[in-house]
Amino acid sequence: MAEENEETKEPQETPETPENSNEVSTPEDLEAIKAQLEEEKEAKAAAEAGLAAKDTRIAALEASLSEAKSGSEAAAAELASTREAKDQAVAKYLNMAKALNPAIPEGIIVGETIEEIDTSVEKGKGIVEAVKKAMEAEASQAKVPAGAPTRGEISLEGLTPREKIAAGIQQGSQR
Repeated sequence: MAEENEETKEPQETPETPENSNEVSTPEDLEAIKAQLEEEKEAKAAAEAGLAAKDTRIAALEASLSEAKSGSEAAAAELASTREAKDQAVAKYLNMAKALNPAIPEGIIVGETIEEIDTSVEKGKGIVEAVKKAMEAEASQAKVPAGAPTRGEISLEGLTPREKIAAGIQQGSQR
């Protein structure tokens, strides 16, 4: 029966395990892992160096940007003060042009720039000249003496002797 038991006993299956069941690596595997580790360390170092270089570049660019912003703000402030000074100068020039050209009506001399003011002054001078010429032409056509005509001698022709004597007496009393 002992034999029977042995025969009837099924052989116990043992799972086939690889030769290295405790996962002990061979020297070749260790060398490959070490090489891979070194490559990864080098890649990591290169990535860190790249990040450091990028961080340095970012800091430099941020500093440049900050510098440019402050320069831009200074330039904007300077531009604003220059524009204000220009506007004041143009306003003074406009007032001076009006004062130097009193014959030109007030509304004709206008402009936002010196060139525009100069153009309006020239236009105004042209208008004033045209008006003067028109007035002179009109005045010369209707010439009226400034006062009563001078008294001349009275014509004695056609007067009766009595009228002649009266005129002589009147002339004598006026002198």
